[in-house]
Amino acid sequence: MELWDIYAADRSKTGRTMVRGDKMKEGDYHLVVHVCIFNARGEMLIQQRQSFKEGWPDLWDISVGGSAVQGDTSQTAAERETLEELGISINLQGVRPNLTMNFEVGFDDIYLVEYNVGIEELKLQKEEVQAAKWATKEEILELLERKEFVPYYPALIELFFASRGKYGCNKE
Repeated sequence: MELWDIYAADRSKTGRTMVRGDKMKEGDYHLVVHVCIFNARGEMLIQQRQSFKEGWPDLWDISVGGSAVQGDTSQTAAERETLEELGISINLQGVRPNLTMNFEVGFDDIYLVEYNVGIEELKLQKEEVQAAKWATKEEILELLERKEFVPYYPALIELFFASRGKYGCNKE
């Protein structure tokens, strides 16, 4: 049984928890994290979701994603999910997410990290991930168009690529 911390709209923890899968109450929120891993060539590591996954089976997705569990910070959740899904150990202590997006029942912290790793070095979590590969922005947008990628807004994928290695606005 997986427990989630419940947050208020201002992102403060309420001190309450809920069981994953239970219906959330009005005004309750939970924390989700995503990690987009880029290599030195500017490609993003993408994963293909397992065919038996409840949401978006067999579709390609950004590098890592998942819910924070009770006691997690955003950083520890992102580190844990990256290790569980891909076998990659990253250190995000003291690192702020590059982006935070609100959704209906929560907050989604997005980390854009550079990490060079060979596909053969990954340890894919069989319950979640069936394959992984490096992809350019154009390749991901093509997968989106063919409906072979989780249906993110194309502009969001472009923002991930444009924002990697930066915080805030373009200062060039």
